Amino acid sequence: MNIRILSTSPLIGPHVKDLGRDFPESRIAPYRSAAWTEALPGAEALVVLLSEPLTEMDLEPCVNLKVIGTYSVGTNHLPRNYCDARGIRIVNTPGVLTDATADLALTLLLALTRRVREGEALVRSGEWKGWAPDLLLGSGLAGKTCGILGSGPIGRAFARRVRAMGMEVVFWDREDTGEPVDLGAETIRRLPLDDLLRGSSVLSLHCPLTDRTRGLLNRENLALLPEGAFIINTARGGIVDEKAAIEFLHCGKIGGVGLDVYENEPDIDRQWRGAPRTVLLPHLGSATRETREEMSRLLCDGIRNVLTSSGT
Repeated sequence: MNIRILSTSPLIGPHVKDLGRDFPESRIAPYRSAAWTEALPGAEALVVLLSEPLTEMDLEPCVNLKVIGTYSVGTNHLPRNYCDARGIRIVNTPGVLTDATADLALTLLLALTRRVREGEALVRSGEWKGWAPDLLLGSGLAGKTCGILGSGPIGRAFARRVRAMGMEVVFWDREDTGEPVDLGAETIRRLPLDDLLRGSSVLSLHCPLTDRTRGLLNRENLALLPEGAFIINTARGGIVDEKAAIEFLHCGKIGGVGLDVYENEPDIDRQWRGAPRTVLLPHLGSATRETREEMSRLLCDGIRNVLTSSGT
């Protein structure tokens, strides 16, 4: 049987199964398995996860390929220029994970500044001796400045959350427009990167990984942050020079780092495990059942529309 839709995963919810009823020539096979490789040349649609990069070499045998669906907002794991040149559509899942990811970024920030990980470990250890005036003192947020890299839906959603906690917010002026960011109830100013970094007690990353942003927070730029600043990254790991960040944590230049994403994940730099004042999560930004099911629906609807409109 010729395989029209080849998915590496059943995803969350019923939507892949529903898509299979519309297109019975479908198969689920693990990424780069023998079954996946065998079915690849005849596939008209591929469904992959963010952690499953496709190369031009992968796609060369796919002479019938019309669309690739990725279970993510980001598409940096796909060869976009190659797909454009061949007329292969890419379907992703923007919009539906905004609140879930912004919530997780706020969770990382509060866990860091209020030393939640250390507090829970103390209770679980059985060594807690009771309340004390100087026990695990954290950092307040009200009145401090949060710099946000990325003014898309997630960056704006995070801004609204920290503004509600009394923080001042500034956005990176990535395009040098000088135009403020509209949050609905108010507008927030943009700053050049150097000025934003120098004034940010908290820095939260919400920009895509592109040629422009890869390695953006290098050693030189990280050094511009105020002493004891906190960094939150729920965007992409390649934006931050991780070795420099770890070094600045050990010397006390950076007050804490909360990460949900890493360079080369899941093969993360082992030094993170011993780095002080960190909260490390396994890429949970969109991990609510409601969000993941809606991502599946959006992805399957997009693939269905492409295959239906192609008339084959």
